[in-house]
Amino acid sequence: MIPRTVFSPTHEQFRDQVRRFVAREILPHHAAWEEAGGVPREAWRKAGEAGLLLCNVPEEWGGMGGDFLHSDIVIEEMSRAGATGPAFSLHSDIVAPYLLHYGTEAQKRRWLPAMARGDALAAIAMTEPQGGSDLQAIRTTAIRDGDDYVISGQKIYITNAQGADVIVVAAKTDPTARGRGVSLILVETDRPGFARGKPLKKVGCKAMDSAELFFDQVRVPVTNLLGEEGRGFAQLMTELAQERLVQAVRAVASAEAALEQTIAYVTARPAFGQTVADFQNTQFRLAEMRAEIAVLRVYVDRCLEVHLAGGLDAVDAAIAKMQTTEMLGRVVDQCVQLHGGAGYMWEYPIARAWADARMASIAGGSIEVMKQIIARSLLPKQEKCQGRAAAE
Repeated sequence: MIPRTVFSPTHEQFRDQVRRFVAREILPHHAAWEEAGGVPREAWRKAGEAGLLLCNVPEEWGGMGGDFLHSDIVIEEMSRAGATGPAFSLHSDIVAPYLLHYGTEAQKRRWLPAMARGDALAAIAMTEPQGGSDLQAIRTTAIRDGDDYVISGQKIYITNAQGADVIVVAAKTDPTARGRGVSLILVETDRPGFARGKPLKKVGCKAMDSAELFFDQVRVPVTNLLGEEGRGFAQLMTELAQERLVQAVRAVASAEAALEQTIAYVTARPAFGQTVADFQNTQFRLAEMRAEIAVLRVYVDRCLEVHLAGGLDAVDAAIAKMQTTEMLGRVVDQCVQLHGGAGYMWEYPIARAWADARMASIAGGSIEVMKQIIARSLLPKQEKCQGRAAAE
């Protein structure tokens, strides 16, 4: 395999620490968390103590002070272990950047150190029952009333919803506008009028809690606004590149793990006087998967380098997300097939990986949305008629 040159020796030392933490604190409990449909707060606090949360947030705000490669390592090691339950990455790499980049000093002081410790959990609420990708058409409103916003609406498929202490809510501060009417507002989950629906039962990622959220005239002070009023859509578009890179990182690491599990299985599984690995069909399938993963590993590592330099744009992130998550789907499907009947049994890691992988091509924007973003970059004159909102 082509050596990975993006990481320094210090990064690799951190990887060893993360790998030991996952083996000690995550894997022994993950099956129970899947049964329970969530991860206990104590696991988050242990992750905070070990430095696995808010890795690339500066120390002045409670983070580790590392770079995105430290976050990448946490994502990779969790993915390789099949530990899809704790939504550490959503908390650290998707929600925290909104506070870091757009929050006031008071907002940062209140939330980021507590998030880094695992004492406060965060979520982001964009998707609504009426639609997901068209963020300009959201119906949740936040109407100014004196020194408060009054928030009314509904969100769905929200990860970390059950345990979250604070939620970044995308709402319309100007219901008559589209993108320019969207704002991001922090909502503490102990406010009157806020309610969580029952946990949603997903096909995979069963330990990662998801729920519907309800806002019935929830009052929050105007000081809870993130950034400027009416700039929420632009803020979302800026941060979505990293969210899609997170999905790509997770997809490649998960595919590598699935292939390793399958190689171990087919080399030990007897069939017709030999092992499954002795058949030419098996060897060709393994070779195809190995080659496809290797090519995308190099591309994602290059995206990491560009992102560290601040240059990853929406198109490259969409390409990475689209190609890697579709690849993951193909790989885990082939791996299940090579496991035979065992591949369909939940106690085998490959069965859980297969169920978990299906979310990858949906989360952070569906494959169809990724294609539209890429196509629009090739055909800029078509931007208006295709619809900017649906594309992002």
